[in-house]
Amino acid sequence: MWLTNSSVGRKVVMSVTGLFLILFLTFHALMNAVALISFEAYEAVCEFLGANWYALVGTAVLAGGFLIHIIFAFVLSMQNRKARGGNAYEVSKKPATVEWASQNMLVLGIIVLCFLVLHLYHFWAKMQLPEIMGEMPLSGKEALSLTFGQWWVLPVYLIGFCAIWFHITHGFWSAFQSLGTTNEKWIARFKCIGLWWATLVMGLFALEACYFTWFFAIP
Repeated sequence: MWLTNSSVGRKVVMSVTGLFLILFLTFHALMNAVALISFEAYEAVCEFLGANWYALVGTAVLAGGFLIHIIFAFVLSMQNRKARGGNAYEVSKKPATVEWASQNMLVLGIIVLCFLVLHLYHFWAKMQLPEIMGEMPLSGKEALSLTFGQWWVLPVYLIGFCAIWFHITHGFWSAFQSLGTTNEKWIARFKCIGLWWATLVMGLFALEACYFTWFFAIP
């Protein structure tokens, strides 16, 4: 199949799944922002996204998107490193502002993956998974309290957010480039959009983590 057997096809899959995951991150940041205003409203959102069939379908689609993105990223990175002497994701003109991220997308991806596993342990494994297993899950506020009530969590999460920021700032415009929707004028615009989008979304995540730590970790 062209999408899986060719390098161009794999890049298309990587691009589509990557943009999908960026949209999910945006939704996730906005969902968490509800807790900054009202924990009661946040609980309502968590209940809506519990073990209902539509939430489970969404979780399965999201997990599939992550898995496909990770597998294809690893395969493409290994191919690019072998073909280009270790310079993965090389493009014809590398701006200095994204050169480091461009050359270290695999490393950034591994950091993001480790952060994802930790985040799933803190929330999904204690909220949706117990409900699926017929056990009593933690409420949204309880999960936030248990996680951010520990001081070490904040710096670890901030490191994860930084890795995702670097990953998105390069991945956003690179996705549109791989899809063939850019020229010299639009590539610059997509880089600008990606930079601002990643900064706003990850900045919101960082603000939320700092607020939750202040709220739950300080007696």
